[in-house]
Amino acid sequence: MNYLVAVLSDRIQAEAAYSALEQAELSAGQITVLGRGYQSADEFGLIDPNQEAAKRSQRLAFWLIPFGFVAGYLFNALTAIEIFAWAGSIGNHIIGGLLGAASGALGALFVGGAVGWTIGSGDALPYRNRLNAGKYLIVVEGNDALIHRATQILRQFEPENLQGYAEPAGV
Repeated sequence: MNYLVAVLSDRIQAEAAYSALEQAELSAGQITVLGRGYQSADEFGLIDPNQEAAKRSQRLAFWLIPFGFVAGYLFNALTAIEIFAWAGSIGNHIIGGLLGAASGALGALFVGGAVGWTIGSGDALPYRNRLNAGKYLIVVEGNDALIHRATQILRQFEPENLQGYAEPAGV
């Protein structure tokens, strides 16, 4: 399945483009309008970058926190650094492990979250920003011939952006 996303500046332009696509015999099931008064980004299924960042952070924390604990414990055991005199040898190793686990958690939060927020959302973030700015999106889905026909129709409306996407094979 292929997708075509057009960004239009106002509701009148979006409705005119939708009507032109319907007149070209595209079915209503193949055309989706996103914006105020129509579907939202969440209803359509655009990835929320905050949710993607949280998922990546959690996946990374699953490995980094235990690894950080073991690394901190072993580092303290090998170097015999005395963090607190009252804790004793084993207590200092455990405190070193806890500090290592905390470092792993911070790494998961910052690295996993930053990657999920910037890269994990793909083009969804710019489209969400445009919707928040009051713009409208028209999404057409179908085969190559239908997308080509829709592209020709939508170009007449001089969209701010016109982007095609192909669903990866095997999805």
